[in-house]
Amino acid sequence: MRLFLMSASAVAIAMSGGTAHAQQSDADAAQASTTDPVDAADAEAQEGNLIVVTAERRNTSLQRVPVAATVLTGEDLVRKSVDSVEQLQFASPSLTVNTTGQGNAFNIRGIGKTEQSSAIGVGVVTYRDGVATFPGYFQREPFYDIASVEVLRGPQGTFAGSNATGGAVFVTQQDPIIGSFGGYGLAEYGNYDKVKLQGALNVPAGDTFAMRFAGNFESRDTFYNVSGPWTGNPGDQEYVSGRASFLWEPSANFNAVLKADYNNIEYGGLPAGRATETGDPLDVANNAPLAGRDEFGRVVLRANYRFDSGLELRSITGFQRGTTTISNDADGTAAEGTPAAPAINFRADITEEIWSQEINLISPDNQAFTWLIGAYYQDDRITIPANVGFVQDATPNSLAPLVFDTVIQGTNPKTALAGFGQIAYEFANGLEIQAGARLSRTTSANDALAMAFIPPLPDPILTLPQVDKTEDDRLNGKLALNWTIDRNNFVYAFVATGAKQGGLNGPNFAGLQPRAFEAEDVVDYEIGYKGTFFGGRLRTQIGGYYTEYENFQISIVDPDAPSISSIFNVAGTSKLYGVELSAQGNFSGFEFDLATALSNSELGTFFAIDPRLGTGAALTCDPVDGPASARCIDLTGREQPYAPDFTLSAGVQYAIPIGADVSLTPRVDFSHIASTFGTLFQNEALGDRLEARDILNAQLTLVAGDWSISAFGTNLLDHHYVAAINGARRLAGAPRQYGIRVSRSF
Repeated sequence: MRLFLMSASAVAIAMSGGTAHAQQSDADAAQASTTDPVDAADAEAQEGNLIVVTAERRNTSLQRVPVAATVLTGEDLVRKSVDSVEQLQFASPSLTVNTTGQGNAFNIRGIGKTEQSSAIGVGVVTYRDGVATFPGYFQREPFYDIASVEVLRGPQGTFAGSNATGGAVFVTQQDPIIGSFGGYGLAEYGNYDKVKLQGALNVPAGDTFAMRFAGNFESRDTFYNVSGPWTGNPGDQEYVSGRASFLWEPSANFNAVLKADYNNIEYGGLPAGRATETGDPLDVANNAPLAGRDEFGRVVLRANYRFDSGLELRSITGFQRGTTTISNDADGTAAEGTPAAPAINFRADITEEIWSQEINLISPDNQAFTWLIGAYYQDDRITIPANVGFVQDATPNSLAPLVFDTVIQGTNPKTALAGFGQIAYEFANGLEIQAGARLSRTTSANDALAMAFIPPLPDPILTLPQVDKTEDDRLNGKLALNWTIDRNNFVYAFVATGAKQGGLNGPNFAGLQPRAFEAEDVVDYEIGYKGTFFGGRLRTQIGGYYTEYENFQISIVDPDAPSISSIFNVAGTSKLYGVELSAQGNFSGFEFDLATALSNSELGTFFAIDPRLGTGAALTCDPVDGPASARCIDLTGREQPYAPDFTLSAGVQYAIPIGADVSLTPRVDFSHIASTFGTLFQNEALGDRLEARDILNAQLTLVAGDWSISAFGTNLLDHHYVAAINGARRLAGAPRQYGIRVSRSF
């Protein structure tokens, strides 16, 4: 299905906030972000090291924002070999990102998404140019022509919406620049016959208008060795992405930016073996058609009007539409099926469409009392077309002649409406009190039909309709105490609440799942210190958190339908707590960065059937009362999936001057993610344990004027590891890759 992008005129009536120029000078950024009377950002600005956080709708120095965050510039992304959200886990503490085909498991501090189901919201929201993107899907959009990426850890209930119970990621793409003709081009070649071509062109048009065009193409052969009677091109990838941006700035008081992005990503399906296997996860046996493709686009209109008083009115309008198509081997094996585990081919062809609108009114900076108010609306509709939208094809064989196929069709519309605000007052001694709140109303509806077929009979033997709707109202807030001790030392403490909306499980013949699941509520307590040393050359951030979740939402694969997940609420209180530390240094050509985290998690009261131990239709297992047995497992106190107790990332580089405008820079990055579990059942015999991974990357870059040439390698130790568990399957991480990259700016 070809992607349909609405014309720009359809959203041209809206305004949206944003920075007019993509490349603000450090001095300008320092002026915009200075909110305290002691001018605490000066030291960083003087050294050219200022890091800006925009997530709270103001440009604020990382060292003065009371949030645990990692900020990477576009240059950081290139030198750390971070070209998509999946690589962010090797550059930010407490973060794991694992691609599972048409979606991903994106978790911060163990909160996010572990099973791919459109019924459940994400705990980590990704924003592109201020617009919340598809929740958990269409996340393979590559990073190109990027200004910055901000990873915010912990609940973000005031600014980032009611479902950001784990954190938020803000991706800011480069805006056009008025009065400057320029851009860059990049070419890359590596093993697995990887080819990447990328570039951007900035074109000014007079004193008030500029255009920017950027694109990215890449292709790569498969990592996998696939045996069995499969069809398709498993693991071969081809990315085609493009972006057009337009900036209009008719006066010093007003600017508007219109952007349109398009992505067509072929990933050849996702080969995967059974979770119980112990060999190389890149060696896979499948017996199903393997295919995968995501086609999606986005139109964003941002505008900003600054009154003479300094008051700002900002607005952002977004429209997104995407279609994901996938076919995989749902049981992860090419062996003949059995009654308990027939050969299963899962196919999907699902479309999602999102409209969103946000408006902010922001008080002037550089005054003791500041405030912000805003409103937000989002309409999100998932459409599963008849016959092809959701098909679980359980192929009959001599051992399982009466296994039936499952077909689901229908729609899942969701809405979110919110009003939010924040106020802050700073006393003369640098002490500031800050309070924020968000009142939200969310809805989720199902108009769906599930049908069971026994081929070759043309009519279903069973039908299960579902027409239902849920509504949630939530008030969340944040109360913070911030203290700018002096220009180099900042301390903060806060308590914040958040919520992830409830919803509806889809129709399921087994009937084991609850019809609806409740909203998840969270209370987060954090304290932190941020220090700046050696005239801004060294920055440190350290913080601790303790978080409690009520009605914690978890996803369990259905025992009788491994392609269907059901959402349950956990009774009692689930807990997360830990400590995070990061530092960045820049000393005359020598640069380093360090980020590490220690964490722990404990699930509240919960009993569940392990779906891999056979059918659960005749088994009593209440989520709250059990009773506990070999099949009905007491999961109380278990650690969260994808919540390693220790993460570490570190990078170091040194620029060696060779001559005028010529330098040679070696760089090494190392990341360690401790062992964790891919499911709550923590059954090592069934493959639940994900072993620790140690990833070593390196680059050697020669810069000569506008030219740059780099030899690079990622996962140089060629660690073959299981990155995620998805139902009965295990999915592998990327092996060693290496190549050469040439770029030129102009």
